[in-house]
Amino acid sequence: MRSSPILLKQKLSPKAAAAKKKRDIAMAKTTVRKAKKAQNQRIGQKPDSDLHHTKSGRVRRVSVKSNRGNFGRGTKLEK
Repeated sequence: MRSSPILLKQKLSPKAAAAKKKRDIAMAKTTVRKAKKAQNQRIGQKPDSDLHHTKSGRVRRVSVKSNRGNFGRGTKLEK
């Protein structure tokens, strides 16, 4: 049975892992990210869908498959 790729850790050196952790924490603490997180918590999550913030600032409920697959474009080249 194949495991979910979400649960697998990246194979990073200790130095790279520390740098990634620092970047991830810095991104999570930006005012924009905090506002989106608070908005998602106010709206509430459902198990069959994700909340997607559009570039216009609106939030729409989309399927998990679409949102996490970058709407059919894949995530390899995602910036």
